[in-house]
Amino acid sequence: MNKHVILTRKEVEKRTSFSRTSIYRLMDRGEFPRPIRLSANRVGWLESDLEQWLEQRTADSQPAA
Repeated sequence: MNKHVILTRKEVEKRTSFSRTSIYRLMDRGEFPRPIRLSANRVGWLESDLEQWLEQRTADSQPAA
């Protein structure tokens, strides 16, 4: 996986099944990766940050062995 792949908000919504509002609410609580600023009016998420977050969420949801 290339660590420099940038995902749009719509791609992040599709991968997480979260709405825009839910994503920003989680970010405000420090529970979701922050985007990087690409220009004055554009942000994107690093795919590697999102994948790491998803892996952690998956691990946290598994029952203790």
